[in-house]
Amino acid sequence: MEKEINYRLVTELIFEKLLRNHERYKNKYPHISNLMSEGGRLDYEPMDNNLWTSSFFPGEMLLAYSLTGAKEFIADKKSYLDSFEKRLNEHIGISHDLGFLYSLTCVALYKLTEDKRAKEIAAKAADELYHRFNRKGNYIQAWGKMNAGDPYVLIIADTMLNLPLLYQSEDPKHAEAAMLHACTASRTIVRKDFSSFHTYLMDPMSGSAIEGRTHQGFRDSSTWARGQAWIVYGYALSYSYTKDKEFLNIACKAADYFLERLPKDKVAYWDLSFNDMVPDIRDSSAAAIFACGLLELSVLLDNHIKIKKYIKTAKEIVGSLYENYFNHDMNSPVVLTNGMYHRELGSVGTSWGDYFFLEALARLLDNHVRFW
Repeated sequence: MEKEINYRLVTELIFEKLLRNHERYKNKYPHISNLMSEGGRLDYEPMDNNLWTSSFFPGEMLLAYSLTGAKEFIADKKSYLDSFEKRLNEHIGISHDLGFLYSLTCVALYKLTEDKRAKEIAAKAADELYHRFNRKGNYIQAWGKMNAGDPYVLIIADTMLNLPLLYQSEDPKHAEAAMLHACTASRTIVRKDFSSFHTYLMDPMSGSAIEGRTHQGFRDSSTWARGQAWIVYGYALSYSYTKDKEFLNIACKAADYFLERLPKDKVAYWDLSFNDMVPDIRDSSAAAIFACGLLELSVLLDNHIKIKKYIKTAKEIVGSLYENYFNHDMNSPVVLTNGMYHRELGSVGTSWGDYFFLEALARLLDNHVRFW
């Protein structure tokens, strides 16, 4: 890319989208886009707070507040707290995704406003996530009833971005569980060449690791792009909390694996087995997450060559996302096109891709509060 985009201008376009659409999502939440027949507008259907993605729109609103201080971005604060407290109390959709759900709502609100209720809800969520920790295998179970497999349960790459909820808890056993899970994932989810499985089967009775599989990747032996992005960013964050140099090594080596497989426009295909010669659907959300991971690494490393490389690549990714995949319809809440949720759904807008794109922009502006 010959010139950098104006990061401040792009954030202002996103802020306008948020303010035009936030009333629709006061008590409902975006997930993935559908193409509306009326006018052909990309839109997010307002969904009940029962999915793993419910926190990403509030996360965007709170990022916008951290960047601007404008009170309209926290106007829905009470409705967020009410909804996420109710979800926790009623045990709706309890899984490893508690980290996504409560880091970008309650943790973020406490950091930004010192709201004690937000802190209390976040603490309860961290304790609920801790109860998904299997001590025999030193892992956090992803989905389903605890220790109830057929016969195995799963750990997955995504969990690495859920660990900060535990690292930031005031209960030391929570941080220990997060660190132990990261260690287990480093021997299972992360392959010897620093590519990754999406999932790994675990025996809940013995704690033994069985074998790697995929749930959303192209095949068990390939590398799902979003999963690899979770690994890069997740291990960088784990290093920031633990200072375990092996976590930093994994994050860098996984980042280099991803970098070597970037297409010409720097926005990854949904599985890293695809390339410009053998193309398939892009995943703008994986690209945005990866950019955040590179920018996190850039503040953790002391290797100036790597720092320069990672920042340069992150800027190229963000620039390409804006130039080639930004939805300029300001009446549409969708920020990025060409995301991928499940392959059979084709290209969609994704609420998480929008969040991580704004986070990458905030990092490049060097003016935000880190929620993770």
